[in-house]
Amino acid sequence: MSGGASRSWRGEAEVDRDEAAERLTSGSLGGGAGRLLRDLLRPYRRALQVLVLIVLVENTARLAIPYLVKVGIDSGIPPIRERDDLSTLLIVVAVVLVATVTQALARNRFLVRQGEIGQDVLLALRRRVFGHFQVLSPAFHDGYTSGRVISRQTSDVDAIHEMLETGFDGLVTAALTLVGTAGILLFLDVRLGLVALLCGPFLALLTNWFRKASADSYRVTREKVALVIVHFVESMGGVRAVQAFRREDRNQEIFDDVNEQYRRANLVAFRLVAWFMPGIRLIGNITIAVVLLYGGYLAHEGEVTVGVLAAFLLYLRQFFEPMMEISQFYNTFQSASAALEKLAGVLEQEPDVPEPLHPRPLDRAAGELHFDGVRFEYVQGRPVLPGLDLRVPAGQTVALVGTTGAGKTTLAKLATRFYDPTGGRVLLDGIDVRDLASDTLRDHVVMVTQENYLFSGTIADNIRFGRPDASMDDVVAATTALGAHDFIAAMPDGYETEVANQGGRLSAGQRQLVAFARAFLADPAVLILDEATSSLDVPSERLVQQALRTVLAGRTAVIIAHRLSTVQIADRVLVMEHGRVVEDGSPAALVAAGDGRFSALHEAWQASLA
Repeated sequence: MSGGASRSWRGEAEVDRDEAAERLTSGSLGGGAGRLLRDLLRPYRRALQVLVLIVLVENTARLAIPYLVKVGIDSGIPPIRERDDLSTLLIVVAVVLVATVTQALARNRFLVRQGEIGQDVLLALRRRVFGHFQVLSPAFHDGYTSGRVISRQTSDVDAIHEMLETGFDGLVTAALTLVGTAGILLFLDVRLGLVALLCGPFLALLTNWFRKASADSYRVTREKVALVIVHFVESMGGVRAVQAFRREDRNQEIFDDVNEQYRRANLVAFRLVAWFMPGIRLIGNITIAVVLLYGGYLAHEGEVTVGVLAAFLLYLRQFFEPMMEISQFYNTFQSASAALEKLAGVLEQEPDVPEPLHPRPLDRAAGELHFDGVRFEYVQGRPVLPGLDLRVPAGQTVALVGTTGAGKTTLAKLATRFYDPTGGRVLLDGIDVRDLASDTLRDHVVMVTQENYLFSGTIADNIRFGRPDASMDDVVAATTALGAHDFIAAMPDGYETEVANQGGRLSAGQRQLVAFARAFLADPAVLILDEATSSLDVPSERLVQQALRTVLAGRTAVIIAHRLSTVQIADRVLVMEHGRVVEDGSPAALVAAGDGRFSALHEAWQASLA
């Protein structure tokens, strides 16, 4: 990985960190995150109300048990000592059993229903994020690299899953327990209740310290894990370059460094918990000891009953347990809110090439392309196309040649509407492509690039990529027409052979033929080939050249190529410089002119063949 790449993944983590820094410090959901969460939970409002009712029933049953112990001691034991009457105690025990069973059943229903709602929400979220990533324009993906995309769909969704699975449950239970227990303590005995609640300021100070310290610690932890994820993804994605340039040791050093930073950040977080949890227990045990001492004195003086004191001690144990639940929820909440903020940021991104509000129909395009005063710039003030006027008649094969940066690929991306022009119009059969629905445009205009990306699955699956409903006969007909059937049939499983990682089982020429078969089967009116043969060796190129004539027959074609062997099959050649067409004519006419740029290129090509 180069120094520039290293800065890239470090800067990417900085972006992720800054997105959530202010919200993490305040400990609240930002506007986008809050809206996203409300939107996700809106279909389950009634189900959530039922969940709240179940939680209330569960916690009421749980909080009733210590009070029933008090009743059993104070009202059930004296009749046994005085007249051997067990009825009152048996009634109390029966009520305790009912409360216990009620709590268990309510807990079961809560966990089951909460799990169902949580999984439904996560399913909807993953679908929404995946779908939105697909419709965002290449300009967005150019700046939002694969490491961050993977992080959104994995660690961020997992953080939300954790909050939905345990976070809300812990918070609601803790809040109900704290409020309910405090009220019951004061109800049982105001004096003992006030003594018990004296621990409140100490708990508040400790919890506030932990909240602030863990926010800072968590922010650092998320920054470091982003470094780990991005470096791993980029190293594995570029593993061929890593191995070619012997960067394994250096990449391992970088990974060890960020991994160690992540470990140290986690250790800081663990140390905070190691102070907070025992601190809560210390305050709780001291409070129990003080209440036991004071309550014992009051019981000795006859001012409180033994049952009240026993119930007090049981309630105090319940009172301090939720404090640790709240701390755990706070960590879960921070993680989930950071994840929601990032996902909301992605989902709020508007595509640079939006769908038309009133798309125009186009049943079957003839394939005429017209660039009408087209201006385009990637960087404001630096136009790549300063004002291009170009008409490509239907059925014509046009080759674009010129130096790197002349605007050839930009022209192709505008025709396929990967980008919209900053000025002028791109027309297909007289219709502005911005007025065509994306599905309609993709049906009629297809681009094949030099990457010829193959997806996981079989060779047949990849050929059907542009036309999923194609039959196997259609697939075989397409490959036969292109001369690809024989090599596919010779594969271990024929058309059902798995292509492996990005087509790793196929040669470059074979992958290109599969890509051509995919385009041929889709049968577009306009086919754009962007350096589609640049990565091929001479034998593979000759094989592909034969297929090209079949693919291009009867359709409009735009060929972007540096190799003039590909250009020879074109009806027309356009030589581009700085976003303008400087030569225009048939290959033979431009060569015959003898003094132009294309003629010089052709002469150099002939010399290279010799």
